[in-house]
Amino acid sequence: MPITVIIPCYNETQNMRDLLKSVKWADEIMVVDSFSTDDTVTIAREYTDVILQRKYINSANQKNWAIPQATHEWILLVDADERVPPELKAEIMEVLSNEPEEAAFWIGRENYFMGKLVRYSGWQNDAVIRLFRRDACRYEEKAVHAEIITTGNIGRLKHRLIHNTYRDMAHFMDKMNRYARLSALDYAPKTPRVTLYHLWLKPAFRFFKHYILKLGFLDGKVGLTISKIMAWGVYQRYVNIREMRKK
Repeated sequence: MPITVIIPCYNETQNMRDLLKSVKWADEIMVVDSFSTDDTVTIAREYTDVILQRKYINSANQKNWAIPQATHEWILLVDADERVPPELKAEIMEVLSNEPEEAAFWIGRENYFMGKLVRYSGWQNDAVIRLFRRDACRYEEKAVHAEIITTGNIGRLKHRLIHNTYRDMAHFMDKMNRYARLSALDYAPKTPRVTLYHLWLKPAFRFFKHYILKLGFLDGKVGLTISKIMAWGVYQRYVNIREMRKK
């Protein structure tokens, strides 16, 4: 069965070529660009003619706009910092050749942070729904970390995406701060008042969760760094809510 690969992106020169090489087997590659100012689109044109450009509102909104425009019923959606290894490609081809009854499939991710494989730290069971039917699935309307919703059955693939999460500390901090601003939009209606519980206890528990409960200490310095910045992201979420209300 034919498949469309959808790639949402913005200023991904560093990642684009390697990603496109890993999905060049697809029947259609659709690049959904948010008006990049680097060479992202130039590189994309080497691999596909299907390049759509649209102003970015949030991740779910961008993806839901793109999904109905796919030519084929089955879609594999990949972010620019992800790669589809040959084993996963082969499994996807095998699954689709058997005309599956499922509407979508979970795919695990093998996460790398600054080039190091993260085995614990809360990332060990990371999985996302990325293989799905165009007409049966959409992303939930959330500003950040939206997942696919569907009324159909959801399966799970054995092989994993390779996910190169963050290049360096600056990249990690920038992304966490951006996520904090977006997640503040989702959490504000559920947070009548920002208190010390939100500013201190919740971040402290997030650190404890990633470093102790999720075995981040086994990842060494990387695990400590991840746990600290995840806690920082929770703190910044509620700081953003408080600042939004002041304005």
